[in-house]
Amino acid sequence: MITVIDYGMGNLRSVQKAFERIRVPVIISGGVNDILIADKLVLPGVGHFEQGVSNLKERGLFESLNEVVLERKKPILGICLGMQLMTEFSEEGNCEGFGWIRGKTKKFSFQGKGLKIPHMGWNNLSINNTDSLYNGITTDNFFYFVHSFYVSCSDENNILTETNYGNKFVSSFNKENIYGCQFHPEKSHDSGLLVLKNFTLI
Repeated sequence: MITVIDYGMGNLRSVQKAFERIRVPVIISGGVNDILIADKLVLPGVGHFEQGVSNLKERGLFESLNEVVLERKKPILGICLGMQLMTEFSEEGNCEGFGWIRGKTKKFSFQGKGLKIPHMGWNNLSINNTDSLYNGITTDNFFYFVHSFYVSCSDENNILTETNYGNKFVSSFNKENIYGCQFHPEKSHDSGLLVLKNFTLI
């Protein structure tokens, strides 16, 4: 069973519906026990980094997730804010995250380039490191983004894909059982559904 983690941030139902479209049952829960017994986890999220950390800690989920991810090695997929929360630190609130991935979450800055913030709309992926998460995916596949902050990884080996918006940024990463994607697979039509399906097979 896959548990989509409810910590009060983001549209959880849209993630659940995406898995239903590929006929994979999931539950939405903020309960510690549902997280502990899950086979795989999805950490979605839209909103402020510091608020996300605060919500996780207030609900007793921060330490529980550290246990299941770092000790039990359960596969987890972070989406958008969920991905950013996996980093060491964010400029959004000057706040520490889980630190599962060596890197920081930074704010876009496009002085003189005329680009809008947030980065919103469709973009493709440049695949840096081969992983089963992207089986069947090429640069011809486009994914939906909406974010004002981006991830910078300290270890290039963790970078699965990069995307260009003004400059290159990390659009997905992996370290052992830990996956994160900046785009929204649940809003990315067939391309996103394929990524979610690949995650279920990991």
